[in-house]
Amino acid sequence: MRVTGGTGTVVPVEGDPAASEEDEPGWPRYWPLLLLGAAVVPGGLLWVLHLGNRWMQTPAMQAWRTVCLAVVVQALPFLLLGTLLSGAINAFVPARVFQRVLPRRPVYAVPVAGAAGVILPGCECASVPVANSLIKRGVTPAAAFTFLLSAPAINPVVLTATAVAFPGDPAMVLARLLASLGTASVMGWLWLWLGRPEWLRPVVRTSGHRTGRHRLREFRVGFQHDFLQAGGFLVVGAVAAATFNVTVPRSVLDTFSGTPWLSVGFLVVLAIVLAVCSEADAFVAASLSGFSPVARLAFMVVGPMVDLKLIALQAGTFGRAFAFRFSAATVVVAVLSSVLIGGVLL
Repeated sequence: MRVTGGTGTVVPVEGDPAASEEDEPGWPRYWPLLLLGAAVVPGGLLWVLHLGNRWMQTPAMQAWRTVCLAVVVQALPFLLLGTLLSGAINAFVPARVFQRVLPRRPVYAVPVAGAAGVILPGCECASVPVANSLIKRGVTPAAAFTFLLSAPAINPVVLTATAVAFPGDPAMVLARLLASLGTASVMGWLWLWLGRPEWLRPVVRTSGHRTGRHRLREFRVGFQHDFLQAGGFLVVGAVAAATFNVTVPRSVLDTFSGTPWLSVGFLVVLAIVLAVCSEADAFVAASLSGFSPVARLAFMVVGPMVDLKLIALQAGTFGRAFAFRFSAATVVVAVLSSVLIGGVLL
């Protein structure tokens, strides 16, 4: 090799042994580690995937996947229906419609909103975005929350399913109707009495269609926002419900069924955690034949109003401060209503 004058640049000379050694690409000094990694890493990944596959194929995990998927699939069509209805209300229904249908005084608007649930079929997942849309349109929150609780609990689909699940027992259908409607109305009045605006996430009031905007675009944007937001919280609730369903043994159910108050409390907790859709919970309640009729009534009254996925949906829509307070109060009122009405009719 030679050094050019003044610059100190080293220029390799052809035939120079030093030049040939520098020009030839050599193995890096850490090549043994690269070979070891190339041999070990793929094998380790295959081993982890194999163990994960075996773990996912265990009976417990198969049951967990089944329950989780069932909750999501069961609720998703009704969530889709609710968000479609929410978007349609926001884009196509004028605000004056709500002002004409609901009484101006909130104390009277509450029972009217509760009775509206009888004629509007929908799941609890669907009621959350609809209630949120009603509040945005200027409906008093008390009436919107009453509808949120009553619509999934006393609509014709739910009452028909209850009659099919409890054949020859019309008292159970009537008890469910009265207990659920009473709970929804009491919760609406309680919000008028004790509710605080700061518990609610700030809501931007809208009058529906805005001048200069295409109604179909407004419908699409509103539907997309509500569905994606509510769908995420639905999945979270479904995962929690499936985990509880798999981990609690059957023997625990038998332990609580013998004591009246314990059976009511246990089925209330079960309804909250299982998160069964209101259109199907009557069949679950009917299968719990070891429990008292009042306990099974409480299961059907609490379930459509408070469960894990509903709490998650309400927290995501209205805020955690509202969701936890409202859910806790609803459980208390629903249990008292079930015990009172169930004790008389059942």
